[in-house]
Amino acid sequence: MFRNVAQLVEIAEKENIKIAEVMIRQEMEVTERSRADVMKQMDRNLQVMEQAVARGLEGVYSHSGLTGGDAFRLQAYIQKGAFLSGETILDAVSKAMATNEVNAAMGTICATPTAGSAGVVPGTLFAVKEKLNPTREQMIEFLFTAGAFGLVVANNASISGAAGGCQAEVGSAAGMAAAALVELAGGTPSQAAEAMAIALKNMLGLVCDPVAGLVEVPCVKRNAIGAANAMIAADMALAGIKSRIPCDEVIETMFRIGQTMPVALKETAQGGLAATPTARRLEASIFGKPLNKGE
Repeated sequence: MFRNVAQLVEIAEKENIKIAEVMIRQEMEVTERSRADVMKQMDRNLQVMEQAVARGLEGVYSHSGLTGGDAFRLQAYIQKGAFLSGETILDAVSKAMATNEVNAAMGTICATPTAGSAGVVPGTLFAVKEKLNPTREQMIEFLFTAGAFGLVVANNASISGAAGGCQAEVGSAAGMAAAALVELAGGTPSQAAEAMAIALKNMLGLVCDPVAGLVEVPCVKRNAIGAANAMIAADMALAGIKSRIPCDEVIETMFRIGQTMPVALKETAQGGLAATPTARRLEASIFGKPLNKGE
């Protein structure tokens, strides 16, 4: 039914339906399943996200010891009321980290679009839950909206850190969340596309450089920033601010950047933060490897 964002928006506007509805219909057509079955499966995904956020907020720690407890710490900080940025944004950041800390602790998460970027979409959704008071169906639709934009990225660029760097993972997730936030808040399909473009532009060129090759550092905190980015991009779009570069061209740009990015910066742990002296010492400590001379 749609191949790019322009087509996605066109269908939604022409038929006067939500982007979520476009995605639901496409999923029904492609999988040859009923609406009830498609909605039920997405509800299960939502349940996994809820459980991951709840568990992460209690404080979980990875087996490597690199990550854990930061979502809990941030919630405690929010409760003190002395924060500098907005409470909703910080809540999204905390819940994004909670999800990724569960992932790092070998827990169950829902890849959105990948495990390494799984915190952004649920983090933002559950942060605005009290503010927007969505129904269960609207929360499920949120995930379909995010999925529609993620599908476009997957078909036209990449959602893989190994192929396109972290811009393809957390960048895509931030764009997906921003678009879904706009629709949940009552924005138009065009505004959702603008939010996706604004969020993704801010992530262009982001490398994938996991310390010790683990999806922990800097992945967890990048999900945090991705969530904040999504929230701000959504607000900008809802305010009527537009991206000068169309969403599909931003996605194409991300693909081209990923193609030219060195292999050392695409999930190999050979460059970036993974190649710093501290990262190498951590790697040696975790895996019992001898340090190379000079490290």
